[in-house]
Amino acid sequence: MDTKEATKVTKIVVGPLQTNCFIINCIETSEAVIIDPGGDAEKIIETVENHDLNPVLIVSTHGHIDHVAAVSELKDYFKVNFAIHEEDRHILKASIEEAPLWGFHNVKEPPVEILLSQSDLIEFGNIRASILHTPGHTPGGISILLDGKVFVGDTIFASSIGRTDFPGGDFETLMNSIRDKLFTLPDDTTVYPGHGPETKIGIEKKSNPFTSGLI
Repeated sequence: MDTKEATKVTKIVVGPLQTNCFIINCIETSEAVIIDPGGDAEKIIETVENHDLNPVLIVSTHGHIDHVAAVSELKDYFKVNFAIHEEDRHILKASIEEAPLWGFHNVKEPPVEILLSQSDLIEFGNIRASILHTPGHTPGGISILLDGKVFVGDTIFASSIGRTDFPGGDFETLMNSIRDKLFTLPDDTTVYPGHGPETKIGIEKKSNPFTSGLI
């Protein structure tokens, strides 16, 4: 089955830092994965229930608070596992501790049941998505790839890139991730970033001012 037609993507902008939370569902079975629930758990729950979806997993592209703030509440409500890259467990813990500095309050650290790494698969309904390890913004940053779609967290944005001045960030590593993992994807791949509008791989190759010279 072609996942371009077999999946639906719903975007919800959540939390004080206006994070893109994505719900990807298998159209045939209604099983869904919640990506980067960075706050507003009730809003996410309402969206899931209004669409009659069945969440089977929560995934964060990295451990920063604006991508994990609602994980604990959603885990309790939907009774599902939480997945993050193994190299971001310490980022997750530190982010929860520093949450009030970023305007997040009463956030509990969620248990991590699944530690992801490069080339792991996420399965929901009839869909299989693969994990790309795209570090640089954080050591354990990941992107989630389906046919024609890639969910990149804070690795790259429309005409911008993720910050590398936080603990664990590294500019050269980020550039390598963009060049070797993202810019090798087809130009018509839709990029779903952690903040701001969607874009295309081909557009960012051509016009992103931060990645000129990578290809």
